[in-house]
Amino acid sequence: MENDWGIAMDALSKVTVFSNPNNGPVTIKGGTDDLKCVGAGTDAAVFQSLKAPEFAFKKYAKDKTAKVKVEANVYQKLGDSPFFSTYFASYDEYLVISYEKGKTLFDCVLQGIHIPKQVIHDVEDARKYVRSKGLNPRDIHLKNILLQNGRAKILDVSEYILSGNDFRWEHLKKGYEQYYHLIDGKPVPFWLAETIRKWYNQRNKYFSSFDEFIKFVVNFLHKN
Repeated sequence: MENDWGIAMDALSKVTVFSNPNNGPVTIKGGTDDLKCVGAGTDAAVFQSLKAPEFAFKKYAKDKTAKVKVEANVYQKLGDSPFFSTYFASYDEYLVISYEKGKTLFDCVLQGIHIPKQVIHDVEDARKYVRSKGLNPRDIHLKNILLQNGRAKILDVSEYILSGNDFRWEHLKKGYEQYYHLIDGKPVPFWLAETIRKWYNQRNKYFSSFDEFIKFVVNFLHKN
């Protein structure tokens, strides 16, 4: 099986991923024509090789490589599930998982693509499944959920070993149920989506509750 993705290893060796301060997205240097970046987070970037397109390679920043074993362990505990990518292998700096087609919910919002209620149900079921495996479903947000043939596929399971509830999913679900109809089918400008995302990440500094934050955002949208 390794030969199936081993053809991409030379290209991966020519890419270096660097983390940035203040939890900013990683910086990518190097690369080859047959390797494309299909996603980037604060700790790692995900690549697809044209020579082995059925696989995705999640390569961590140099100072974050300890998380490779952590995430590999999470995938092994999750096992075979329709809610997550299939795990194949891990190396010093990267994971090999199945490449999943589809658009993130963040991209759906930007492009005005309808997000069906089935996605919400799928994530709820996925969270129950994660807990049944002794893990903690965290860090579930618009950029970590893929719309795939009308169903949800969840990306990035690296925080499932952490304790506590970050409430990201609860807030997203509540926003969908109460306010999604206001933007359903309407493209949201990138600058606006990014502004709201940054406000959300800093909401505890300026708002006493999530409901107060949502009311502020709704009022802002009405004015603009």
